[in-house]
Amino acid sequence: MIEELGQKVKNASRELAKVSTLEKNEFLRQLANSLLENTERILIENQKDLDKAVEHNISEVMVDRLKLTSDRISAMSEGLRQVAELADPIGQVLQGFTNLDGLKIVQKRVPLGTIGMIFESRPNVTVDAFSLCFKTGNSVLLRGGSDAIYSNSILVKIIKEELKKANLTEASVELLTDTSHAEAEKMMQATDYLDVLIPRGSARLINTVKEKAKVPVIETGVGNCTIFVDETADIDMAVAIVINAKTQRPSVCNAAESLVVHSKIAAEFLPKLEKEINKVHSVEFRADEKSLTVLSKAIPATEEDFATEYLDYILSVKTVDTLDEAITHINRYSSRHSESIVTKDYFNAQKFQDEIDAAAVYVNASTRFTDGFVFGLGAEIGISTQKLHARGPMGLEALTSTKYLIEGTGQIRK
Repeated sequence: MIEELGQKVKNASRELAKVSTLEKNEFLRQLANSLLENTERILIENQKDLDKAVEHNISEVMVDRLKLTSDRISAMSEGLRQVAELADPIGQVLQGFTNLDGLKIVQKRVPLGTIGMIFESRPNVTVDAFSLCFKTGNSVLLRGGSDAIYSNSILVKIIKEELKKANLTEASVELLTDTSHAEAEKMMQATDYLDVLIPRGSARLINTVKEKAKVPVIETGVGNCTIFVDETADIDMAVAIVINAKTQRPSVCNAAESLVVHSKIAAEFLPKLEKEINKVHSVEFRADEKSLTVLSKAIPATEEDFATEYLDYILSVKTVDTLDEAITHINRYSSRHSESIVTKDYFNAQKFQDEIDAAAVYVNASTRFTDGFVFGLGAEIGISTQKLHARGPMGLEALTSTKYLIEGTGQIRK
């Protein structure tokens, strides 16, 4: 199956490279309309996945990752419209000059080619990934999890229906419906067809792809995100930020998983947080020895807890005596995704942002904002936590490469 689908998307990438910006934008707007028109079809198929999740006793948090609603479909549609409005990076001239030999040299942005995407649970990734790949002239081979197979299949079917209507190659997007591990491993090694592979999901998925892939990999975000409440923090602000970052949607990669608190404020802050957060949703605190003394209900944290992406209503807690201790702790356990400090001290804020090694570093704000849509990139294909090629929310430019175009008048090298 990989060989057949791989050849299709590889051929399609050559056709997509010829599609104009106007045609791409018009198609994305039409697809946005089509998603809204087909809301009922999508919800019917999504319900099949939800029913299966209930049968398999999937947790409430993970079901939320899987669930589509009319509002979430509207958000997917809006994401398509926003991508259509963004400047097309393809063909952008990065530099142009004439060298000493009289050669005219131009560096331009071009598509990466054929992109493989392996992801879990969230069906919206299907549309997000397609829209960004399509806008940048890349074809995409998708492999979602078995838990979302009905949702992913109907979304790809609708995209293909619209591609056919627009006389564009339907193989611009293909879905690997065989969700076996064996077929996924074949995809990871499909160097004859794929130019890059982007995994998006759990730490286990991403590590598996890194270990087994022969196709070049762009590593996206395991989100072990931390909030540090400094000694000068506004208590009410800090409480609100932590509650939002932990409870608004704990199943996503930009949710907070760990809390670090300065010892001078811990006795006042932690009891208030504990009281207020449980009004929103009960949260299990896993705390170090100092934090345990001021929390009324917590269990001892292990070292592993500080490095864990829970994707659940669980929060590790660490009390520190200095900003330097906080920075050292966060840099040790961070997944390099998003970290935040709550403080009134300008110099502490600057030091935190300068010394924390992460793709997004916040001052006095929730980590939940690390998102391509929020950052003005339209939809995102993932949040890169590596440092090569792309870092942070990956929008259009992250899906491009460059090539040099050289024009001469008969020059030969001596």
